[in-house]
Amino acid sequence: MKNRHILVFKINFLLILTACINFIYAQDSSAVDSTLLKELMTEMSSATVQKSQASAQTGGTTVRTNPTLNPNISLIGDFRMDYNSTEKRHYNAYFNEAELAINSTVDPYARADFYLSAHRNEEGEFVIEPEEAYLTTLALPAQLQLKAGKFRSSFGRINRIHPHALRFSDNPAMYENYLGESLNDEGLSLSWLVPNPFDFYQELTLEVTDGPAESPSFIKSSADKFLYLAHLKNFWDLSDNSTLEFGISAVTGPNDSSLTTQIGGVDITYKWKPLRYNTYHSFEFQTEALLSNKKISPASTVKTWAMYSMATYQVSKRWFAGGRFDYANLPDSKDWIERAYSAFVSWEATEFQKLEMQFKHSTFNNGPEANMFIIRSIFVIGAHGAHLY
Repeated sequence: MKNRHILVFKINFLLILTACINFIYAQDSSAVDSTLLKELMTEMSSATVQKSQASAQTGGTTVRTNPTLNPNISLIGDFRMDYNSTEKRHYNAYFNEAELAINSTVDPYARADFYLSAHRNEEGEFVIEPEEAYLTTLALPAQLQLKAGKFRSSFGRINRIHPHALRFSDNPAMYENYLGESLNDEGLSLSWLVPNPFDFYQELTLEVTDGPAESPSFIKSSADKFLYLAHLKNFWDLSDNSTLEFGISAVTGPNDSSLTTQIGGVDITYKWKPLRYNTYHSFEFQTEALLSNKKISPASTVKTWAMYSMATYQVSKRWFAGGRFDYANLPDSKDWIERAYSAFVSWEATEFQKLEMQFKHSTFNNGPEANMFIIRSIFVIGAHGAHLY
């Protein structure tokens, strides 16, 4: 009987000892796993930072270390429903645009960007045309970069941004009345990262293009006349949470009177995004203004101006709200005065999908008032590059 008790004691002792060993091993294994996990996350974070830096240096397009790799391909859809009080048909639902984007580095010396747009023309019919198609150098000396092809010009703050990336569903009246949908043309663009002793970002861009086929201010001349543009961008980090951008633009070119139009503009953008709550709250204020001198005869020049101001606040992780005020003349009429007041709400499910609602009330000094309500759905499939900051 005594031997039996001793045997039971030994078995229990072995079981307890085994449990203790397993517990100690589990703790040690967890510590090792935790250490390995931290090391892995550090390596992944480092790789992500390096990739982001490389992407930023190449305009948001990942550099191909192997030329046989496929380019980044994405498709952006823009579906809308709207109400317009001035149209004969007040209510509409339509697919506004589909944009196919193909981006990649060609080699260590150049990058190619191609955007094919299927959109509605003024008659409401779908047309397919290249929105942008250009080659950008990556290895010029003296911090120079050359772009050649068809591209959105560097006028103002939002001309280079594609419509689906804008906060509002429509362009400000300043752009619509003076530049049309955008200043988008074929030619050359040379940018220079200006060295300065004041420790802020400064970029000078000079462009020469053929002139747009359709624009309220400019035309493509049949003679040897071109569109010349200059833009100076200044960017400051005010703090860890905020930035300020100030830009100056100037453009001159032939107009529909076979003479010249000159436009000068300024843009200011302030952004606030706190480090601690950067995914939940942010604020942006943006304003632009332009002065236009359009020569309509050798002895007559029409001087007009336009501006807009907008503000956007991020209410929560996925919700944004904002407002915009527009004031604009027409390039050939200072008697035309258009004012517009807009408000919008946006729900961004992810960076690949958003739903927006916008209301706009417009007044004219020589016409009836207009109201417009737009619901816009934007979706992206594929590897879409980062937008301009």
